[in-house]
Amino acid sequence: MPLRTRIRRPRLLIALATAVALTAAVALIVALTVTTYDHTSPRAARSKASGTVAGPVDCRKAKCVALTFDGGPSLTTPRLLDILKQQHLHATFFVQGRGHIAEYPEILRRIADEGHEIGNHTWTHPVLTQIDADDARAELTHTQDAIEKVTGTKPVLMRPPQGRTSREVARICKDLGLAQVLWSVTAKDYETTDTDLITKRVLEQTHRDGIILLHDLHKGTVPAVPGIVKALEDRGYTIVTVSQLLAPAQPEPGMVYRP
Repeated sequence: MPLRTRIRRPRLLIALATAVALTAAVALIVALTVTTYDHTSPRAARSKASGTVAGPVDCRKAKCVALTFDGGPSLTTPRLLDILKQQHLHATFFVQGRGHIAEYPEILRRIADEGHEIGNHTWTHPVLTQIDADDARAELTHTQDAIEKVTGTKPVLMRPPQGRTSREVARICKDLGLAQVLWSVTAKDYETTDTDLITKRVLEQTHRDGIILLHDLHKGTVPAVPGIVKALEDRGYTIVTVSQLLAPAQPEPGMVYRP
């Protein structure tokens, strides 16, 4: 083998080894500097908790799914509350401030009085990851205070608009005593008034320990609820609130819960 070839080959190997080392180093730096929020599933949260479950439903044994509504209260909410009352069901309502709590405090009070769970969905519905930390804190704090003023209780759950969160948002939520709740089922009822389509989308996506996201302020949603409830119960599901789904675990402030 010529001397020149013998010299070039070790150099090539050294260059390749150097490139591999640099790539690994960059990957390590990225892994160390890119942080993510803490998250868990309802099932995982339950598995780590001990104790008894308050109430008639133990989702460690029952086939549970949580029913949640975003964006109210609104003028369509009382009809939804009538339906839930007739079905002896409770849901979780993630409510907004401007145009909702501010306009319909009496409906919010009814939600609380009838035993439903209330969560925070911000005051003006901004994407929290796209505004500064002080503004994000103000969005949540203002809504917390408004809910407490009407119901006497501050929520322990929140849902970030569009499901967008970050480590900074999680830190703010932890400070405010709020656990974050995402979802596994969406009917995208904000883009259709077709009740049958909303029902179909929910039923196609629902599995045990799921969290269903609906919006009671959209025209096609409330009429879909009776059919959704019946079909889920026919399939053996027990419909619960988010906190019931997590029990005996308690919602952990700052934690993101997603099925």
